Amino acid sequence: MNLLVHMGRLTQEPEVRYSTDGKAVAKLSLAINRKYKQEGQADADFFNYVAFGKTAEFIGKYFHKGMKALITGELRNNHYEKDGVKHYSEQVIINTIEFAESKQTNPAATVNQGFMNIPDNVEDEGLPFN
Repeated sequence: MNLLVHMGRLTQEPEVRYSTDGKAVAKLSLAINRKYKQEGQADADFFNYVAFGKTAEFIGKYFHKGMKALITGELRNNHYEKDGVKHYSEQVIINTIEFAESKQTNPAATVNQGFMNIPDNVEDEGLPFN
């Protein structure tokens, strides 16, 4: 089973682009605090993520730098050959993303019983969880 669960804060505004066939691709980065800190110093790990389709569009509309997010995804190995040398890297593909802040920590967010309200002008087919 290949399943990652990460919770952290976005380090920058998500970057959403569209492929030549019109599919949305979002890239974002989270700072995740480590459970144990050495010598009283805050320590964090930084991870990069990519999302596709409706999830990517959702991220572009509703997530911003500094927001806390809960992500489930999977780790993928990417490899390619360039100039006769093999290169390897890892990439985290987002399966789901959720808001992970309460009203007290983000007063700008409208929260109703633990869920963020979705504006009335958003059509059902525009949501990634339909």
